[in-house]
Amino acid sequence: MSLDAFSDVMDGLRPLSRVEHPREIIRQFAPNWFAATMGTGILALVLPQVPAIGPSLCGVGQALWMANIALFAVFSMLYAARWTLFPHEARQVFGHSVVSMFFGTIPMGLATIINGFVVFGLPLFGDRAIAIAAALWLADAAMSLACGVAIPYLMFTRQEHSIDQMSAVWLLPVVAAEVAAASGGILAPHLASASTQFAVLSASYALWAYSVPVAFGILSILVLRMALHKLPHSSMAASSWLALGPIGTGALGLLVLGGDAPAVFAAHGLASVGAVAQGVGVIGALALWGFGLWWMLLAVMITVRYFREGVPFNLGWWGYTFPLGVYTAATLKLGATLDLAFFAVVGALLAAALAAAWAVVAALTIEGGWNGCLFVCPCVAAKT
Repeated sequence: MSLDAFSDVMDGLRPLSRVEHPREIIRQFAPNWFAATMGTGILALVLPQVPAIGPSLCGVGQALWMANIALFAVFSMLYAARWTLFPHEARQVFGHSVVSMFFGTIPMGLATIINGFVVFGLPLFGDRAIAIAAALWLADAAMSLACGVAIPYLMFTRQEHSIDQMSAVWLLPVVAAEVAAASGGILAPHLASASTQFAVLSASYALWAYSVPVAFGILSILVLRMALHKLPHSSMAASSWLALGPIGTGALGLLVLGGDAPAVFAAHGLASVGAVAQGVGVIGALALWGFGLWWMLLAVMITVRYFREGVPFNLGWWGYTFPLGVYTAATLKLGATLDLAFFAVVGALLAAALAAAWAVVAALTIEGGWNGCLFVCPCVAAKT
C-alpha cells in the first residue's frame, strides 16, 4: 500500500486532533508503544493462575493473548514503516536519553506472546505452538542480549545523562534478558529432546545473570538519586513502579528455572546440581519477594503523592502494569510452590489490582490514540 493510500484509509477511520496528517502516526511512532503489549500480555498470563477462579478466567486470558499478538503485529508494522519512510528521524532515537530505553519493551512484549504460546497455544495448536514459541524465543533472546549491551553503550558514548535526571527507565533495556530467561524456563520442559531442554535451561540461567546484577546496580544508583534529588517530574510518575519489574522477574525466573532444574539436570547426570538449583530458586525467590514488597509499598506511597498533585497521562502509565504483573506472577508461583495460602491470597489481590490498572490505562490509551495526542515522539519533537 502506498503512503497516500494509507493516508486515505486512516482519514476515513479516525478523526485527527493533535496529528496534522495520518503519516504523522508513522513519523511519530516510537518504541514506547510496545509497553502496551507488555502490560496486556502479563495480564493475560496472570489471569489463569488466580487461585480458585483461574480456570474460569482462562478464556479471558486467551482472548487478551490473541489481541496482544495483533497489537504487537500492528506496532511492529508501524515501527518498520517509520524506519522505511523516515529513516533519518528514526535514527534520532539512539541519541535520546529516554526514548532509546524503550527498545527493551520490544523483546519484553514479545516474551509475553511466547509464554502465551505455551499456556494458551499448546491446547489450541499442539506441538506447532511449541515450535513457534521456540523460534520466537531465540529471536527474543538475541534482541534482549543486544538491548542489554547496545543501549548502555550509547549511554556511555553518545547520550547526555545526569544523576538528577535519572529515572527507573534505565532499567528497561537491561531487564529484557531476565524476562527472556523466565520465558526460557517456561518453554524448556515442553521441548522434545533432553539436550535441547538442557541447552535452553543453561542459556536461561546465563540470561538471568546477564540482567539481574546490572539491574540491581541501577537500583542502587536510583535510590541514591531519589534521596539526593527527590522524585522525578510528574510525567515520569509511573517510573516508580519500574523497579518492581527486575525484582519480580528475578524471583519468577529463579522459581521457574529451579522448578525445571531437577529433571533437566538429572538427565545429564547432574542430579545434585538440579536439587541445589531448585533450593536456591525457592530461597532466592523468597528473598527477592521480600525486597519487592518493600519497593511496592514505597511505590504506592509515591504514587499517592503524585496523584494528589495531578499526573498527566502518557504512554509511561503502562509502567503501572507489567512490573506489578510480574511481581503478581512471582507471588502466585510462590503460593503454588510452597502451598502457602498467604501467597495465594496476596497474589489474588494483586491480580485484581493489575486488572484494574490495565483497564484504566488501556481505556486512556485507546482514547489518546484515537484523538491522536499520544503520537508524539520526543526525539522528533525536540528537533522540530
